[in-house]
Amino acid sequence: MNIKSNNQNLNYKLTPNQIQKYSRHIIMPQIGSIGQRKLLNSKVLIIGAGGLGSPISIYLTLAGVGTIGIIDMDIVDISNLQRQILHKENNIGEKKIDSAKKTLLAYNKDLNLITFDATLNSNNAINIFSQFDIIINGADNFPARYLACDAAYLTNKPLVDGSILLFEGQLSTYIPKKGCYRCLFPEPPKPGEVPSCAEAGVLGMLPGIVGSIQATEATKLILNIGESLQGKLLLVDALNMDFRKIKLRKNKNCVLCGESPTIKKLIDYDAFCGIN
Repeated sequence: MNIKSNNQNLNYKLTPNQIQKYSRHIIMPQIGSIGQRKLLNSKVLIIGAGGLGSPISIYLTLAGVGTIGIIDMDIVDISNLQRQILHKENNIGEKKIDSAKKTLLAYNKDLNLITFDATLNSNNAINIFSQFDIIINGADNFPARYLACDAAYLTNKPLVDGSILLFEGQLSTYIPKKGCYRCLFPEPPKPGEVPSCAEAGVLGMLPGIVGSIQATEATKLILNIGESLQGKLLLVDALNMDFRKIKLRKNKNCVLCGESPTIKKLIDYDAFCGIN
């Protein structure tokens, strides 16, 4: 899928500072100066400023993505620092989006960073998603995962989805009309059936692996190069350092993207996932 930003302008010249900063991209035949301008003109939304959102946002900032949106309303806690590299000890007690802003602008002062101090929900998702070219999900709960799936599909946005737990991660890229998260997981697990990272734990380095791959997937979509994880699920086993890809098929009976869809607007996702 070739990403075309609503305000894409590739006719301008890169500044001398940009040429120097992004020189390792520009000399690559797959990217070049045109590709770098595509990155500078792109708009990516990241759901969550935590374990996955940290490496995703940092690497996209360093790569020169021009506009990055982050939605999160959590507060930096000392337990976050084992894996969430956006935040430091002196950020404990701050809003994560404020801490993220300091870190990301320190890496790239030219970044257009848009922060949303809110919880993603059925009332704001469509409006927020419509402002961006690509959605990257770093949320750690099932209501947010299904909401991101539905909102990305309904706004015709690619979704790069990832999740982590213990030593394991999984991720895929969903392109509108070519399948969705619901094709793979039509129903959420029962409440309490799958523990959260807070309940079961997570290896501190694992978000760096999965989040970096998510950032790579978004970059390839922007540049329209290589082969994405569309139609595939990548399984990461860090304990045994095993990476496996499973082929995914679009479900013709999917309630969102199938032949006779029944979901045509956002729903109550807490209720759908059995959370009161």
